[in-house]
Amino acid sequence: MYYHQAMKQPDREKFIEAIEKELQGHYKEGNYELFPRAKLPKGALVLPHVWQLRRKRVTKTGEISKWKARVCIDGSKQKQGIHYEETYAPVVSWGATRFFLTLATINKWRTRQLDFVMAFTQADVERDLYMELPKNFSIPGTKITYADKDKYVLKLVKNLYGQKQAGKVWYDHLKDKLTKLGFIQSKFDECVFYYGTTVFLVYTDDTILVGPDEKEIEKIVNTLSKNFKVEDQGDLSDYLGVNIERRKDGKIEMTQPTLTLSILKDVGLWENGKKNQATSRTTPAYSTTILTSDEGGEDFKDKDFNYRQVIGKLLYLEKSTRPDIACAVHQCARYCNAPKVSHAQAVKRICRYLLGTREKGLIFDPKEDSFDCWEDASHASEWNSSSAMNDPNTARSRMGYTICYAGCPMIWASKMQTEIALSSTEAEYIALSQSMREVLPIMWLLEEAQERGIKINAKPCKVHCKVFEDNEGAIEIAKVPKMRPRTKHLNIKYHHFREEVKKGTVSIYHVTTGEQMADMLTKPLDENLFESS
Repeated sequence: MYYHQAMKQPDREKFIEAIEKELQGHYKEGNYELFPRAKLPKGALVLPHVWQLRRKRVTKTGEISKWKARVCIDGSKQKQGIHYEETYAPVVSWGATRFFLTLATINKWRTRQLDFVMAFTQADVERDLYMELPKNFSIPGTKITYADKDKYVLKLVKNLYGQKQAGKVWYDHLKDKLTKLGFIQSKFDECVFYYGTTVFLVYTDDTILVGPDEKEIEKIVNTLSKNFKVEDQGDLSDYLGVNIERRKDGKIEMTQPTLTLSILKDVGLWENGKKNQATSRTTPAYSTTILTSDEGGEDFKDKDFNYRQVIGKLLYLEKSTRPDIACAVHQCARYCNAPKVSHAQAVKRICRYLLGTREKGLIFDPKEDSFDCWEDASHASEWNSSSAMNDPNTARSRMGYTICYAGCPMIWASKMQTEIALSSTEAEYIALSQSMREVLPIMWLLEEAQERGIKINAKPCKVHCKVFEDNEGAIEIAKVPKMRPRTKHLNIKYHHFREEVKKGTVSIYHVTTGEQMADMLTKPLDENLFESS
């Protein structure tokens, strides 16, 4: 919430306490200094402030754990070349995170979660920046308050939230310090670091330590505590809004019940602490209907819920723990700019499916150590002759893939291909190539971990991936380097993985359509096929 919104809430006093705590924390740490407006350099722009306020909740129960306030610079007013240059800051991928959690499950490794307290402000500001006095501002022991905003501004000493470059400045600071402390950065994921036999995963200020040696992990925690302001949150349990539970049988379960409940409330399927009279569904989409732009349909105009907001939540839910809704969500996401009533009904259908599966998620139950990639494509499956003139994208094919390690899903995707495939073979081959772009870095990450002395299993293993494809033509193109008239336009862009096939690092197998796990990522399926996928 913004400041004016929080001040209208029944728990506004809690927010005021959080604001005072935030301001006192910045002042105590010397993150900014008071600066007279009269002494500002000529032409210096004083940037506005923005208060961000929210109730932080326990992921599993939804209970409020604390009221959080954060004072930020209004980055929308920054000008490139004056206030910042580069802005990109990496975060650890979900694929790498799930991969190391799978290894932790297989090898019964320890996990530890750390949070960098007011992370961005632990780095020095990149260049001189000035900000107006924030609302509720005061300096202990003086009479200076927000009322003096015409006389004073704040000159930043430390990096502050809201700047366009804030994430990059923090990441560069963290990386430099970790390197000096003996951490080794991965070549294949910028936010994976190694220290002895322990792996350190960084997602901005939320981090995970994974490794076999509890004493080594404890040593790392102590080292980081001496060099950063960190909060030790114990064993991994609540990470990026995902509830992570290590079950008694050793398996790891990842769920998002709070986010799911929030979505159901947004669309009116959950009221007063219980579901309404709506009936749940066994699949997230109608198997007989393909969503179109519905040019002549009635505009939705956010009549019952905020379409874009709900889609945003569904996308995060899908990418984190629910691959089963990927295809349906991505079909609906295509129409965020101008949703029709038919699109809103499709969103409601997804939510009715979530109503009956709100406690479900991912269960990591590792089998044999093996990479498997299941990929599929549906050639021009969303083609619609009535809307093709206004929406030529219906001629594109939808592809999907699921990449597993030891039988546990690492990465999945359901997306429209960026160019029009001329045949089902071409659509399948493009999907095969795209999935390999995700598979190979994860395989290299495993090899790298082995080279760093991290025991993946009891004996040295050859890293290898089995790819399951249900189109014979695509398999032949991948295995046999022939130049055919109908496929010679598939240049190096899609042939990049052939060398891995030649070396034996990647093997491609035919699988029947009925056994294709990725089928549910390319099209809506009926209940029987959906459950088997």
